[in-house]
Amino acid sequence: MVELVVALAILVGLVGVVVPVLPGSLLIGGAVLLWAVDTGGRTAWLVCAVAVTVLMIGALLKYAVPGRRLTEAGVPARTLWVGAGLGAVGFFVVPVAGLVLGFVLGVYLAERRRLGEAAWPSTLAALRAVGLSIAIELAAGALAAATWVAGVVAT
Repeated sequence: MVELVVALAILVGLVGVVVPVLPGSLLIGGAVLLWAVDTGGRTAWLVCAVAVTVLMIGALLKYAVPGRRLTEAGVPARTLWVGAGLGAVGFFVVPVAGLVLGFVLGVYLAERRRLGEAAWPSTLAALRAVGLSIAIELAAGALAAATWVAGVVAT
């Protein structure tokens, strides 16, 4: 029964990575931890340690890699802060989709103010960075989920 609950929590966590309403990686890690506590034993704790490590590496990479690409594209940190601020506002104005829409609008407006008519390439670079960030976190979540499945089979 615990495996079913954990599987559903992992699935919801994977959806939460793509739809930024739930803390996806945190939910996946918590579910695997719950399974390890319930199952017990060396194998379960090793699976939990590997899954949580994968999620932590994914969390680091999801900021480092896109951030480096944005720096290379010449998008300043101030622009990203404006995007993040409008994304937070957008999250409450238009549930779920407002986070992404607000971020994109914020980046565009900040770059429009900074560069004038040439704001669109910077905005596209920011969109690509957001997509890459989501892809990295989703890959880490899927790898952690696969680790858990291997652990369930092994125990």
